[in-house]
Amino acid sequence: MKILILGATGFIGSAILQRLAAEGHQITGLGRDPGKARSKWPSAMWLEADLAQLSAAAWLPLIDNQDVIVNCAGALQDGLSDDLAATQEKAMLSLYEAAEAAGGRRIVQISARTDGAAANLPFLATKRRADEALAASGLPFVILRPALVIGRNAHGGTALLRSLASFPGLLPLIHAESPVETVSLDDVAAAVSLAIDGTIPAGSDLDLAAEQTLTLSDLVQQHRSWLGLPAVRVVELPAPLARPVAWAADLAGRLGWRSPLRSTAMTVMSEGVRSSRPRPGGLAFADATQTLAAHSSGVQDLWFARLYLLKPAIILTLSLFWLLSGLIPLLDVSAAAAHFPPAMPATLALSTTVATCIFDILLGSAVLVRPHARKAMLGMILTSLAYLAGGTILEPQLWLDPLGVLVKVLPSIALTLVALAILDER
Repeated sequence: MKILILGATGFIGSAILQRLAAEGHQITGLGRDPGKARSKWPSAMWLEADLAQLSAAAWLPLIDNQDVIVNCAGALQDGLSDDLAATQEKAMLSLYEAAEAAGGRRIVQISARTDGAAANLPFLATKRRADEALAASGLPFVILRPALVIGRNAHGGTALLRSLASFPGLLPLIHAESPVETVSLDDVAAAVSLAIDGTIPAGSDLDLAAEQTLTLSDLVQQHRSWLGLPAVRVVELPAPLARPVAWAADLAGRLGWRSPLRSTAMTVMSEGVRSSRPRPGGLAFADATQTLAAHSSGVQDLWFARLYLLKPAIILTLSLFWLLSGLIPLLDVSAAAAHFPPAMPATLALSTTVATCIFDILLGSAVLVRPHARKAMLGMILTSLAYLAGGTILEPQLWLDPLGVLVKVLPSIALTLVALAILDER
């Protein structure tokens, strides 16, 4: 069959792509960066499109020769990089309109439990309205609602589980006793396959979850054991502490960083992840213990867990370093300009000092904005090398300064290289 997958480069979408391609289906993926996707998943054809910009008329040529559309696209919360109303609701309503105009296309929708404490938040409200519109559209559809998805790789909530599990010495957790149901990523892909071949009949609205229910604390301890780390004591933090954490994560989201600690995730976790609908028959769901046992961890998983935990601190440290480097000399510009050679005119020395300070402040600010972070980091490295070269030429004795004025630039370059290495989220 010819199958179009929305969100095919994501954590769930990529697993579904590989499963369906292995079964012999002709897969087309939709994404914003088809070149990168094509190099990673060459078994699929790739189309470039932004869901937020697709009208019904724009959808028609994309789905015209497709038998099935699998929708794995979605985001947790509005932010600089995401518009939930546009991608999870408006784009889907346009898709249903186009699918009906094209004579009807089967749609398999990966959704979520849309009731509970977070029901009125944009993440679940937009999904619920899209699900309701799909059910009322007259199109053949299957809606699948996975619990917390665990697989060989990690993204979002599962990445957070691994990072928390790597915490040294103890496990500080909020909502530690909240119940959590899980589902294997492989089982999600298998359920989509069953929905496509008709084993799961059209009109089904099903939960995907194993029978086992764990507390968040137990689940993190399981991941800790999977990483090869000894069990440690859980320190249950009071629920009100979730508010400042979520506030900081929401602020990061406004700057384009998709933190799994944003307020939507915290609200969902306050009551846990539980299923309420029927599960599909004919599919035995692996629980968290079985899923982790099926995929042995390696040292790269431990590195990822620890670096994921450190990533916000690394970005903030770089930003603070460059902001202070630009702000502190402005407190006494004349003293800072005195490092230039006496032969340089005073006005040129002052203007050069102010210009470099402003540039440092711009770099320190830009690195906090996710779409600009990579360019800012590259700018930091080039600027640091320029400062080292200039300092060596103008005042070489600074290399021997007891405070290590120039020497300290070298570890800042190394930290920037680390940040560049872990910048990608997928």
